[in-house]
Amino acid sequence: MIKAAALGLAACLALVSLIGGAIDGVAQVLFGDLDSPLGSLTCTGTSLSSRPAGYRPNQLANAATIVAVGKQLNVPELGWVIAIATAMQESTLNNLDHGDRDSLGLFQQRPSQGWGTPAQILNPTYAATQFYRHLLAIPGWQQMTVTDAAQAVQRSATPNAYARHEQAARQVLIAVQNATCTTTTIGTGDCNLVQAPNPIALTAINYACGQRGLPYLWGGNGPQLTELPDGRVHVNGGFDCSGLTKASFAAAGVQLPRTAHTQYQATTRVAEAELAPGDLVFYGNPRTKIHHVGLYIGAGKMIDAPTFGQPVGIHPVRYPGDDFASGGRVTR
Repeated sequence: MIKAAALGLAACLALVSLIGGAIDGVAQVLFGDLDSPLGSLTCTGTSLSSRPAGYRPNQLANAATIVAVGKQLNVPELGWVIAIATAMQESTLNNLDHGDRDSLGLFQQRPSQGWGTPAQILNPTYAATQFYRHLLAIPGWQQMTVTDAAQAVQRSATPNAYARHEQAARQVLIAVQNATCTTTTIGTGDCNLVQAPNPIALTAINYACGQRGLPYLWGGNGPQLTELPDGRVHVNGGFDCSGLTKASFAAAGVQLPRTAHTQYQATTRVAEAELAPGDLVFYGNPRTKIHHVGLYIGAGKMIDAPTFGQPVGIHPVRYPGDDFASGGRVTR
């Protein structure tokens, strides 16, 4: 099942033709309170006063993480049930390091289909965030049955398999919704622990981290995927710098202008010392041309599409000979 691309990092040249545009706001119902912290969660299934029969502590801890992520993203309770039922069907609530083809994790998400790197997908917080992001993008999902909503996200070869888990998912939800969870610190500069100060930034970083290894392509807007008869995926295309940042925020429902220079103009200035994960970092002359942009991920690191011959990846914000202009914060 083809979803989006999972690769990439490279630096870029600004496009000659500048395409204008303003940043569109993101609906509150989609990503919730932008001031609420969202990092990598650790939940425990051993602190529960009662455990449903047949479920081990690690399975309930994973269910608790799914619920906690849903709460932080302001997903309605029905979404938690859908997510738990999906994970029951796909992995029996176990964080699997294997599966059909290259499927991994709680939801059996596939790196080759754009869900993220293997390390990301095996992070339950990341996996749950990705599931909810896809669920929330489905028009009218709250009016669907649990199995239809799950299938709209998963595109499974057994589309009716999720319904049988609905009642068990509701029972597990009751058991874990008040579980103890802790959040790690923000800003490690490590894609394997994707963290950010708000859900929009988190989603943008998650998407960009999933593009690592994708080639730099001037004017590129992302990968083009073709699923072959044997299940392998052929990847064409790539990103330039502003194409990567535009696509990353588009994944969070925010529309940025197309070029580095117009993205600079559309964002709020942030001093280097005040950069937070999810801010953009710009290079060049603001009066004449901003020629490069990256996405800050913390600890002095950014993910970007650098230039020809250099794939999307993580690089220092400061490098020899750079012409750093300023940071830029995406606001609604």
